[in-house]
Formats: sequence, C-alpha cells, structure tokens
Amino acid sequence: MLENLFGRRVPTTLVSPADALPGRAERAFPVPPTHAVLGTPLEGPLPDGTREIFVGLGCFWGAEKLFWQLPGVVSTSVGYMGGTTPHPTYEETCTGMTGHTETVRVVFDPTVVSDEAVLRTFWENHDPTQGFRQGNDVGTQYRSAIFTTTPEQADLAARTREAFGTSLAERGFEPITTEVRPAAEAGPFYLAEADHQQYLHKVPHGYCPVHATGVRCEPLAG
Repeated sequence: MLENLFGRRVPTTLVSPADALPGRAERAFPVPPTHAVLGTPLEGPLPDGTREIFVGLGCFWGAEKLFWQLPGVVSTSVGYMGGTTPHPTYEETCTGMTGHTETVRVVFDPTVVSDEAVLRTFWENHDPTQGFRQGNDVGTQYRSAIFTTTPEQADLAARTREAFGTSLAERGFEPITTEVRPAAEAGPFYLAEADHQQYLHKVPHGYCPVHATGVRCEPLAG
C-alpha cells in the first residue's frame, strides 16, 4: 500500500475479481447527452466512418482535454475500464477496489487523424513507465493502458510501444508498463459522472496533471 496525494492508503497491486467491490446492475447517476465542447453525442453508436480507442494515462481530466483538442476527434468522454466492478462510481474506483483505470474514450475520423497519430498523442503526454501511478496520483486507477478496437490498432499499439520504449530507454527511463489489450477483453467502458465529463472546460483552472516525459514518439516507418 502507498499513500496518494490526499493521504489515503491505496493498493499497489490489482484487486482480484473475488475481492472487487460488487457494483450494481445499472449506472447510478445521469450523464449529459452531448459533449460540452464539441456538441457531439457522449455515448451511443459511433457516427458513420469513425473509429474509437480507449486510453488511460493518469487522471482523466487533463487527459481528455488533450484529445478533444486534437483535429479529427469527433467526441471524447471519461470513464472506468479494465476492471471487474460493474457500473462503478468515481469514489469506488479511487479505492482501487474495482480494478478499473481512469480511461478516455476517443472517437475520431480516420480520414483526418490516423490511429497512429492518436497513439502518438497518448505516448507523448504521460509517463508510461510509472506502473500504478502518474506523478503524485498513486493507485491502480492511474495505470497506463490502451484498449484497442481493431486488429490494426492492436498492431500499431504494439509497434509504437516498442519504438517509444526504445526512445525512452535512450533518455534513461525505465521500461514501459502500459497495459495493451483489446477493448473486448478489457470489459465495458463505464461512463463517469457528469461533473467529470469535460472537466477542464467547466473548471478551466482545475487540476491538470499531464506528466509528459518530453520524449517524442517518432512516426513509424512504412
């Protein structure tokens, strides 16, 4: 166990499914229908011609803003993914007893921004070597993760991870700890509460912990 920024003791290993919180059969809170910045649907079927990917890179407030500002991104939302507890709350996820990591769903137009460009934004804007933390944010809910939705994304995630890992090693960083697996295997993406959606649009000077390493993720060859 370690202490987080608020002095709370948090687990430093993933909770087992048997020990995870039980959760509930349906979402315990309402969420807005549309994105507060982009005006697009927050959930529901993907718009025609778009793709989605799910990424965890620490506290999802600052992470989401990175992606809604990226040209070609149609919608973003924040939530919980990769764990066991069905329909968790923010408070439950922060205990480390749901198994989820704070996650951003990125819906994008691949004719404007490529899967690789979205992944490069992910790698360059956090430290993927820290395990169950990002800076002062400590706990399994802050782990780095990519949950892919196509075989091509899975291939690109593996290749960019290898290439970026080499660049990080050359700068003295430890090996990458990022979890990479298909979204279908990681389990459902559970939307977070309304206050967390587009948080930095609603609270412009709010907490924004983006822990970039300063290392560039070079475009893949070929």
